[in-house]
Amino acid sequence: MSSLVISLIAVVLAYLLGSIPFAVVSSRIFGLADPRSYGSKNPGATNVLRSGNKAAAALTLFGDLAKGWLAVFVAHAYGPANGFNSEFIGLVAMSVFFGHLYPVFLNFRGGKGVATAAGVLLALDPRLGVATLGVWLCVAFVLRYSSLAALVAAIAAPLVAFLLWGGDALVVAVGVMSMALIGKHWQNLQRLMAGTETKIGSGKKG
Repeated sequence: MSSLVISLIAVVLAYLLGSIPFAVVSSRIFGLADPRSYGSKNPGATNVLRSGNKAAAALTLFGDLAKGWLAVFVAHAYGPANGFNSEFIGLVAMSVFFGHLYPVFLNFRGGKGVATAAGVLLALDPRLGVATLGVWLCVAFVLRYSSLAALVAAIAAPLVAFLLWGGDALVVAVGVMSMALIGKHWQNLQRLMAGTETKIGSGKKG
């Protein structure tokens, strides 16, 4: 089997893995309403938490993070040993991430990608993942805006990646994912600028 075919199969499988909507799955497991029907209508852990079920939110967070980590971990583990370079790993990383953002199982209307991106970054390089998560936690703790924390972390991620890897192709992949994540938070950014964005723990839409 040619390397091109293997790459295409890996990209498709990563996309399908990313498309698994753990927010919807966990909500069904716990007998909750579809997260697309309340709150921000976003199929993500933050919105599931608005249901009041912390276990469902935790399962959503774990599932979304784990699928990003798993896809990149497998690509990292088997790609270089079989002649695939960082471009291949970058494609897999972007595929699982965009699978979450635009899942085939939800008519291409997915989540905002924060947890999945975190899993991807941790698998690419634990230093990058921890640094980016650290930025998110600091901003979230001090300013209490989950969306602002995600935006600042998205800006920081490619900068940290460049410091770690220089001009590696993976820096481009991280940059693309960061821009997509910022785009998914466009409405949050508008609310932040208007002063109407809600803070962590408010229980309102965000």
